[in-house]
Amino acid sequence: MPLHFDYKEFGDRRNRLLELMTGSELDGMLIFRQESMFYLTGYDTFGYVFFQCLFLGGDGKLILLTRVPDLRQAQNTSIVKDIRIWVDGPEVNPALQLKEILREYGCAGKRLGVEYDSYGLTAKNGKMLDSALDEFCELIDASEMVNRLRVVKSPEELVYVRKAAELADDALDEAHRLVKDGCDEGELLAAMQGAVFKGGGDYPGNEFIIGSGENALLCRYFSGRRKLDPEDQITLEWAGVFRHYHAAMMRTIPVGRVTDQQRKMHEVCLESMAACESVLKPGKAIGEVFDAYARTCDNLGMRAHRLNATGYSMGTTFSPNWMDWPMFYHGNQVIAEKNMVFFLHMILMDSDSGIAMCFGHTVLVTDSGCERLSCHPLDLVVR
Repeated sequence: MPLHFDYKEFGDRRNRLLELMTGSELDGMLIFRQESMFYLTGYDTFGYVFFQCLFLGGDGKLILLTRVPDLRQAQNTSIVKDIRIWVDGPEVNPALQLKEILREYGCAGKRLGVEYDSYGLTAKNGKMLDSALDEFCELIDASEMVNRLRVVKSPEELVYVRKAAELADDALDEAHRLVKDGCDEGELLAAMQGAVFKGGGDYPGNEFIIGSGENALLCRYFSGRRKLDPEDQITLEWAGVFRHYHAAMMRTIPVGRVTDQQRKMHEVCLESMAACESVLKPGKAIGEVFDAYARTCDNLGMRAHRLNATGYSMGTTFSPNWMDWPMFYHGNQVIAEKNMVFFLHMILMDSDSGIAMCFGHTVLVTDSGCERLSCHPLDLVVR
């Protein structure tokens, strides 16, 4: 079986979740997030685009309800033994089949936690679930329960995180090799993603972000390719991924020359990163990390060009994105703990001049601060 962790690791995770469930007086959990299924059982699939649910009983019992294409997927990649199948049809309602499974298990009248905040539980499927279980049992929103376990990485997980960071560095090496006058964005993407694959890595939770010229100010992937001009700029955001563990990075690379505004923006990003890293340590609310970024940018005249968040947790995320919970924004009271992993991005976008300056890397919270997982410096590299 292609399990990435041993049975003891999965057992420890399940036991910690059972303790949280007991503390919340839950008799079971209805798990819809693919990240949670992977974390608890190793189950690896994109079948969450359809209705599927992993039930965890208060005694540790696991039952997976899914479709036939994911039967062998679950058998081959997970520790789940009890796998039930719902059959496709024009009027089929898999939530009703889930209800019968829960009835069989004795859940009538019980309190069950539900991962409502899940890409696998669409609004339509959520309505089917609520309707099917109305007056059968009490459903409690427990969307963050597994997230709060996943956010602190075990030593076994950190092996994969560090490997992902190595692959992200390999991708940046390819970018530095290729970015220059006439560089084709398609060839650049192929080389960067190829470096991750060559290192044994995986597809990321979302597309690599690439934009040059005026599109260097965009923070999202979009379709379309161009070749770089003799004087240009390109912004790249990508992730090394290993066993679905992500380590993201970001860079803006000027081509041909550097303007005074770009140099100033780069200096502000350097100061902002240093300020954020000095705050990110165990016991601190992570909202204070964003405040350090915002305060530095504002004091140095970049208020109009910064964002309202400055990064987020990194972990085992599946499509459509690699952003994990929680995020750095003002007022976020989640407390940083040792072995949390975060992507810190310093982003400045000057729409008036059409200039971007961004960089970022993944860090690990340590006993007293945080450790950069990338070996690359934050120097302003001009190609």
